[in-house]
Amino acid sequence: MDMIDLRSDTVTHPTSKMRKAMANAVVGDDVYGEDPTVNRLEAEAAEMFGMEAGLFVTSGTQGNLIALLTHVPRGGEIIVGDKAHIFLYEQGGCAAVGGIVPHILPVQNDGTLLLSDIEKAIRPDNDHFPRTRLVAIENTQGTVGGIPLTVEYTRQVAELAHNNNLKFHIDGARIFNAATANNVTPAEMIAGADSMTFCLSKGLGAPAGSILVGSKEFIIEARRMRKVLGGGMRQAGILAAAGLIAIHEMSQRLQEDHNNAVRLAKQLQGIPDLEVLSQQTNFVFFTLLESAKVTPEEFITELKKHNIMMSPYPGYQRKFRAVLHFWITSERIDNVAETIKKILK
Repeated sequence: MDMIDLRSDTVTHPTSKMRKAMANAVVGDDVYGEDPTVNRLEAEAAEMFGMEAGLFVTSGTQGNLIALLTHVPRGGEIIVGDKAHIFLYEQGGCAAVGGIVPHILPVQNDGTLLLSDIEKAIRPDNDHFPRTRLVAIENTQGTVGGIPLTVEYTRQVAELAHNNNLKFHIDGARIFNAATANNVTPAEMIAGADSMTFCLSKGLGAPAGSILVGSKEFIIEARRMRKVLGGGMRQAGILAAAGLIAIHEMSQRLQEDHNNAVRLAKQLQGIPDLEVLSQQTNFVFFTLLESAKVTPEEFITELKKHNIMMSPYPGYQRKFRAVLHFWITSERIDNVAETIKKILK
């Protein structure tokens, strides 16, 4: 990648090894369950997370929606954070498609939902109320800075949900980043969850796709939901081949991205007219202060002139998010920091 693109880790291109694997992938019709590469990816991803089965889906958004549609009947309610991707960035799909009611709780600065808030949100058995069916959390919690939630907290949520006969789903789009930050295995990271979706196409570098994992019974039903959403792909082993490299190899190098995020945050510290807000996992958030001699639009334009892409965080004019990934080396970090210093000088 010639462009230094910090807008998201979704901009990663497949590696040369992935491209070779994709070109040579053994394929079949996945809707018939006959694509051996897809079957292998689903099985190995499930085993990695301590689950019985997996399902290859087109995106994290589709994976989350499939999980909710499988767990929750129409008219049921889910407990979810007000800054969760499921609530903010998925077009209200659970309500629009599934007739599912979101019960919104405030996401704390550490990315968690308060256990006391979850407990209070669980509906009593009353004809006037929708029935609470599921609790969903996000790990890492992207909207508050890519914060990794802990194994202990995840288990506490699982225990609370199951003690109240609720299902527990994790939007684990960047769950490997959370596992890396916590220095635990992927299976430990989601212990107690009934289902979890993770993305292959973010920091893991695959060109497309996500995996939904859960019990065998759950995945059988989830496959039906995938079909009704138009998510049944045919010779999808071409994509799954890249996914296998993503989960086994790219997942092992994420500490490098975290280290580069630390490197960038340190170099941005002290630059006039810029304030670093946070650095967690592979995210760096900063604000372009009102005192800056350039507007946010001019700042973006000047960065592009130096082959750097960055954009304000959705909903904010001066708040920027830099996301580190495989294609951003330490040398490129130094380039970005020096360029920003020049622009704001």
